Amino acid sequence: MATTVNAGARLDRLPLSSFHYRIFALVGAGMFFDGYDLYVAGGVLASAIQTKFSTLPQNLQFLSLTFVGMTIGSLITGFVGDKMGRRFTYQINLLVFGIASLAAAFAQDMNQLIICRFVQGLGLGAEIVVGYSTMTEFVPPATRGRWLAFMAFIVVAGFPVTAILGYFIIPTWGWRPMFVIAGIGSLIVWYLRKNLPESPRWLEAQGRDAEAEALMTTIEKEVADSTGKLPAVAKVAAVPQVTLADAFKPPILQRLIVGSWALITINTLIFGFVIFLPQFFLRQGLTITNSLAYTLVLSAASLVGCALGAWSSDAVGRRPSIIVASIATIVFGYIYAHFGKDSDITLVLAVGFLLIVAIYVQTAMLFGVYTPELFPTEIRLRANGICNTLGRGATVVSPFVVGFLMVNYGLPGVVWLMIGLVVVQILVVWLWGVEPRNRALEDVAVAKA
Repeated sequence: MATTVNAGARLDRLPLSSFHYRIFALVGAGMFFDGYDLYVAGGVLASAIQTKFSTLPQNLQFLSLTFVGMTIGSLITGFVGDKMGRRFTYQINLLVFGIASLAAAFAQDMNQLIICRFVQGLGLGAEIVVGYSTMTEFVPPATRGRWLAFMAFIVVAGFPVTAILGYFIIPTWGWRPMFVIAGIGSLIVWYLRKNLPESPRWLEAQGRDAEAEALMTTIEKEVADSTGKLPAVAKVAAVPQVTLADAFKPPILQRLIVGSWALITINTLIFGFVIFLPQFFLRQGLTITNSLAYTLVLSAASLVGCALGAWSSDAVGRRPSIIVASIATIVFGYIYAHFGKDSDITLVLAVGFLLIVAIYVQTAMLFGVYTPELFPTEIRLRANGICNTLGRGATVVSPFVVGFLMVNYGLPGVVWLMIGLVVVQILVVWLWGVEPRNRALEDVAVAKA
């Protein structure tokens, strides 16, 4: 694709400024409420059961339709985002999510709440795709991994926040205020996001050069006013234009396989293993399931993992970080599988902490950093949406697979499933993955594995 605006090189050479922090804050705020609402289900459903508002089968339907909505939302937003633009997509999805959250707070019965939750799921799935992809197109290569991994940190921070708020709010006021917080917070962010610009990279990829040039001029002036004279723009080679059909042909097909398998693996690790850790503890005869120690280990380890991923993605590189964290997951998972009711609680928590850190290094890297970088601008959201759709699809079936393995083979059966998925992930990332560290997105688009 012959370039006249050269938006990518012009964005990449900009020094960090208030412009980048503003983009990060507004995108990150929406992502936070995505994480908040993803983790809010536990407290809400427990309260709904206790107050006879729902039954166990209805709770399972609530969870199932959440993931079905996220799966559909991931796919739809990819096509809308590449066709209509990043700005249009993240505004619409946040508006839908905010309204659905408020509607959920006023649901008159569990069936209404389940319908609202499905619509919320559409917004949740969309936000993950468009949020990370949008941020990818604005930040410079040298620190892109750090920005995106810390975006994942913000999403994961929704877990301790919902736990703390739920602890103080639900016993006194019930579960409805939890959705009110999500709805009002999301709509406030939706209003503030009206000032977010469109992606100049996307405008140029669509042939809207006049708009891209005008926007780049505005951005450069804003950055120059706060940092001084801007560096010279590097010359870049023409990047071939691609269509969605190219995603199913080499070499992009291999990247699609890498992204899809990685997100299937990490979604299964989180929703088929991490969230079942309390049940695993009970099965092993351990009595710390509901203890403060367990909650602190889970929330602290997930945040430490994301922070470690933020450092290693730029300092070490994406591929080495993913592979090392995957190996650590195998090692600590194997050790964890051999604990029993006579095991030392401190040792169990220590190994569990390290296992969750390893899993969440991959969470930050795969959701936030690596997958959005794999694809050219013209198809970034669609390809990323397909990867997320397959990954979210895994969340629909993985609880049933894990339940079957736990009943018939115990915890070792579950761990061996996780190890098998991670081993394949190591192989596909090693063989077909490209290394985007400190490289322009346009260079990554044409790079060979």
